[in-house]
Amino acid sequence: MMVLITYDVNVTTPAGKSRLRRVAKQCQNKGQRVQNSVFECLVDPTQFAELKHRLESIIDPQTDSLRYYLLGSNWKRHVEHFGAKENYDPEGVLLIDANP
Repeated sequence: MMVLITYDVNVTTPAGKSRLRRVAKQCQNKGQRVQNSVFECLVDPTQFAELKHRLESIIDPQTDSLRYYLLGSNWKRHVEHFGAKENYDPEGVLLIDANP
């Protein structure tokens, strides 16, 4: 299923900056960044539950927030892209440049 994860972490303190990096890292491990604090994650229900638990254990619910948009398995009909940043297909072929 496709899950869109968005977050807002208060970075006015060093602890907040650390939380922001940790949240972003967890999201990068399971998905693709599509905006600064927005990730598209193609996960199964177990992976989503684990990711959600990890993210919620990182943030400070008094100052930070997470939003999950469950787009399901028929997500391609619900996503449109316009403008900068090339669109990608998380179910497509992954090309790795051997000579970066």
